[in-house]
Amino acid sequence: MNSEVNLVSKLPQVGTTIFTVMSALAAEHQAVNLGQGFPDFDCDPALVNAVTQAMQNGHNQYPPMPGVPILRAAIASKIEALYAHSYSAEAEITVTAGATQAIITVVLAVVHPGDEVIVLEPCYDSYVPNIEIAGGIVVRVPLKPGTFRPDFAALAAAINTKTRAIIVNSPHNPSGMVWTREEMHHLEQLLAPTDVILISDEVYEHMVFDGATHHSAAMFSGLAERAFVVSSFGKTFHVTGWKVGYVAAPKALMQEFRKVHQFNVFTVNTPMQHALATYLQDSEPYLNLSNFYQEKRDLFRFGLAKTRLKLLPCEGTYFQSVDISEVSSLSEAEFCKWLTSEIGVAAIPTSAFYGNGFDQQIVRFCFAKKNETLTMALNKLKKL
Repeated sequence: MNSEVNLVSKLPQVGTTIFTVMSALAAEHQAVNLGQGFPDFDCDPALVNAVTQAMQNGHNQYPPMPGVPILRAAIASKIEALYAHSYSAEAEITVTAGATQAIITVVLAVVHPGDEVIVLEPCYDSYVPNIEIAGGIVVRVPLKPGTFRPDFAALAAAINTKTRAIIVNSPHNPSGMVWTREEMHHLEQLLAPTDVILISDEVYEHMVFDGATHHSAAMFSGLAERAFVVSSFGKTFHVTGWKVGYVAAPKALMQEFRKVHQFNVFTVNTPMQHALATYLQDSEPYLNLSNFYQEKRDLFRFGLAKTRLKLLPCEGTYFQSVDISEVSSLSEAEFCKWLTSEIGVAAIPTSAFYGNGFDQQIVRFCFAKKNETLTMALNKLKKL
């Protein structure tokens, strides 16, 4: 009798992620881990205290499926203040278990088997498996090599009657590129004659530098009417382990989203929702986030400029990409392994964000770290 179950994988190409591999390598060599994108510093104690207070106030049972009403109202107010678009807190905002759950729920809600979904590479590693789980067909459109700006000619060529959705990420992980108003307007015009759904991943919305503006899909009427706008409290408030995010979308789209959401996670932990609603009463923490991270970016870039690594623009997010061509002829992946084991700093190869492993000798560092951590990494990188 065969003791093994014959299971056909739904994701046969998926293995251990590069983030797990590099973090394990960093731990093995006691390297400074600038690979994975999360802070090594604590959040505001006031936010933690608000969670404790919510628990003590008895907010420990199931909340409503779409989220605690006061939190949804706070989210709607925040979006309207920032982007001048009004969403109904009751019908058009849903609290999610992080942005990753939000995105797969959107995909499962709108993508049918055989539908095409456009992803702009390099892209976050959950997008493609999400589409494949839904039975969709992934259509990869590369951002322009080197600059990572959208290639609208290539995008227009990819859209056809089978195109169900497009996933756009700005500010962009891994490159740090931020879409301009003109580029968002160009996307609006391109999608206008279609029924294509826009999935707008805006988790780094509050990390835009040098006086620039984040142009949310909510700001453009032609995009907002077809968009699921996704954001993350984990990224904004330095609590990535809480896994709380949200989605905003027109009522008809949100109805479909909630059909899946209720059978996916049903809802999100109650005390943290109440704490976030309380914390959102003060806009200063998220409005000052760009300045907070720009100081870290500038510290990190100043140090990197003293190495032979070539700095690429960093317009937003907490990621800094560098060109390694003057330092090494190794592939991005091999360079990152060498950098971790020999220099003592972990990074992520940009090739990991492409389906075909496109290698342009660019790697990504995360600077969402204490200044001491960044200084330690820079001292090691001086060897380059």
